[in-house]
Amino acid sequence: MPAVFLPEPWAHPRFLALFDMPPGSGAAAILPDHAIFAHRSKLPVCAAQIGAQARGSVLDLSSARIEQLAALHAVIGATPAEIIVQPAGQAAQTAHVYRASADMPELQPAVDLTSEQAELLCLACAEIMSLADTHPVATLRARWPMALGHAASVLRARAEPELNTLRGHWSRADITLDRPSQPYAWYFGVREDDLRFRRFDGQMSVSVKRAGFVMSDAVTVLPYDPVRDRVMLIEQVRFGPWLRGVANAWSLEPIAGRVDPFESPVAAALREAQEEARLELSADQLHAVGNVYPSPAAITEFLYHYVALCDLPDGSDGIAGLATESEDIRSHLISYKQLMALIASGEVQNGPLVLTAWWLTAHRDALRAG
Repeated sequence: MPAVFLPEPWAHPRFLALFDMPPGSGAAAILPDHAIFAHRSKLPVCAAQIGAQARGSVLDLSSARIEQLAALHAVIGATPAEIIVQPAGQAAQTAHVYRASADMPELQPAVDLTSEQAELLCLACAEIMSLADTHPVATLRARWPMALGHAASVLRARAEPELNTLRGHWSRADITLDRPSQPYAWYFGVREDDLRFRRFDGQMSVSVKRAGFVMSDAVTVLPYDPVRDRVMLIEQVRFGPWLRGVANAWSLEPIAGRVDPFESPVAAALREAQEEARLELSADQLHAVGNVYPSPAAITEFLYHYVALCDLPDGSDGIAGLATESEDIRSHLISYKQLMALIASGEVQNGPLVLTAWWLTAHRDALRAG
């Protein structure tokens, strides 16, 4: 089986670890008439370019790793070819090269990855590679954006301060993963793991099976006009209420959306406000409400809640949403009192909106006083 040529960004030690290879593995090599670009997800990929030279490494990988690597590249639309490469100080040889297809969208010049970006990409690549043996490429391609999003969530979780003023001083060492599995993957995923955890008596539990819905972090934004004492809510159809069987599956909510892989929660909040409600906000208009797991027993989703102080004149409501995501979103301008009446009546059933409304109740006088 021919060796594999991987462009220079793949020489990062974290990428090499995906293939169980130590830092510095492989022979330095040049791929003639090719340049290194980046897929829109920042994953490096080679593309034909007469006169250019792509630098990288030639690696001898197992057949299983090559199959996983092929699936990973198929996710971003790169196709394999056997091309002559020139290893440093050695004779030219044929190697597997994964090249951008002619219809690959949004190729960008390759740039050096930060350590955080490399770690994020490696976490997402590891998930896709772990699924490659059991899921078709179409499934992996659908999963890729959320694999990136989940990887970013993992990095944010790792960076969170450990607050243990009341709860025990637990760590990840207090949970033993016996058998991980991911039986379902599409845009969302489902993990089903067998694990043991340390009990309050200090002993490890018996092995238990736990299932969780694998998602990414998200933001919510409740626009509030302190001068007019009014808020903006959005209304859109929601699949969860529909599955539960309600007659009316349209939900009244704050602005909300997922944090993109290379984006901060604040940047996501500003972007979603523009996309869903055509509101142009700045970071200094956002007031943090709290960061929470809405249902930690079953889903990985972690929410960053904000209230946005802004001008909400008559006529600033309307219809918005991204056509590319089939969004059909209507915004409503209502008074603070009407918001609380909707919560009291039960017409508002969105948890983040209820939580944020009560935060607004606690801080409303101060916000109105300026």
